[in-house]
Amino acid sequence: MKLDHVALYVKDLEGSKAFFMKYFDAVPNEKYHNPRTGLMTYFLTFADSGGARLEIMTRPEMADPVRHPFALGWAHLSIKVGSPERVRALTDRLRSDGFEIVSEPRTTGDGYYESCFLDKEGNQIELVA
Repeated sequence: MKLDHVALYVKDLEGSKAFFMKYFDAVPNEKYHNPRTGLMTYFLTFADSGGARLEIMTRPEMADPVRHPFALGWAHLSIKVGSPERVRALTDRLRSDGFEIVSEPRTTGDGYYESCFLDKEGNQIELVA
């Protein structure tokens, strides 16, 4: 297993992308936009990072903190477990051990096979194939 990415909710997606590009030589992928939820993201890759990335994310309702269910700042830690089968098996094991499953194993709109759970501190951890 290896760290895949860490996700950060931001208000200004383009400004955040420019910041990481300017000061840390980050290379962004194409912007992902989910028209159903309004979610927009970039994955930023850094030289010599061993493949770990930073995902910056925003949603239209970020401007209204009363209505937005997510806080600004760190959103989740993503761990690459190797295959869809391992995502499903580890999700089932975590459920059996009493962890709250936030999202069941599935293929997301941007093509990742993943599930999410909360650790004992309430931190969201994403498992990706």
